[in-house]
Amino acid sequence: MRLLALPAFEDNYIWALVDDEGDALVIDPGDAAPVLAATGNGLWPAAVLVTHHHPDHAGGIAALRARWPTLPVFAPRDDRIPEASDRVGEGDVVQVKHWRLSVLEVPGHTRSHIAFHGGSPGTAPHLFCGDTLFSLGCGRLFEGTPAQMLASLDRLAALPPASLVCCGHEYTLSNAAFATTVDPHNLALRRRIEDARTMRQTGRPTLPVTLAGEATTNPFLRVDEDALITAVTHRLGRAPADRVETFATLRQWKNDFRA
Repeated sequence: MRLLALPAFEDNYIWALVDDEGDALVIDPGDAAPVLAATGNGLWPAAVLVTHHHPDHAGGIAALRARWPTLPVFAPRDDRIPEASDRVGEGDVVQVKHWRLSVLEVPGHTRSHIAFHGGSPGTAPHLFCGDTLFSLGCGRLFEGTPAQMLASLDRLAALPPASLVCCGHEYTLSNAAFATTVDPHNLALRRRIEDARTMRQTGRPTLPVTLAGEATTNPFLRVDEDALITAVTHRLGRAPADRVETFATLRQWKNDFRA
């Protein structure tokens, strides 16, 4: 089995899990063109998985279904994704050929955002998390609350550490400046940034990354760590009331941050 990161737009990735026969799960096709181009290299969509309704994640579905009218599309229960053939939510399982992925509801970035976790037997599980979790960061809160987003990140962080995080954007280096500002003494973070720079300089994606790696480097997964609480305390001029305020302060700080 192969995992492909198909670049789209300025910094999106359309993910494809491809088996030995060339059949593929296609995740978050904001643009049909990269998927259609990949068919020339032997990729054939077996199903589409969609994490949320934003056009850069769902905008290519109509064109793919025009090419393959019976193509299954698994999407959240949200009318803003009208092309869905199968609506899925918390506790559902997507079974396509030998692939089996559990569905988790992870609101925050949008109210109906979902993630898919799993893959094929005998391989490390994949986490297709859209715009909820990024390497060294997390998504903006367009429709959810800080409490919702923190709960969603907690859910993802509790998945098996070997899970491969496949998020929707190449944001690792842009997230790195903020991460080092709020967690400057984190040696694992420094190593991750060095590796990411090398990857980008050689034209490679910085993804996927293990969930275990994110747990040691991503400030939004480390809101209970003393280093992050200290940073937020300095930002607020007082100790945060609870972990939700720690997260909310970090997220707003990131919104306002300029490297």
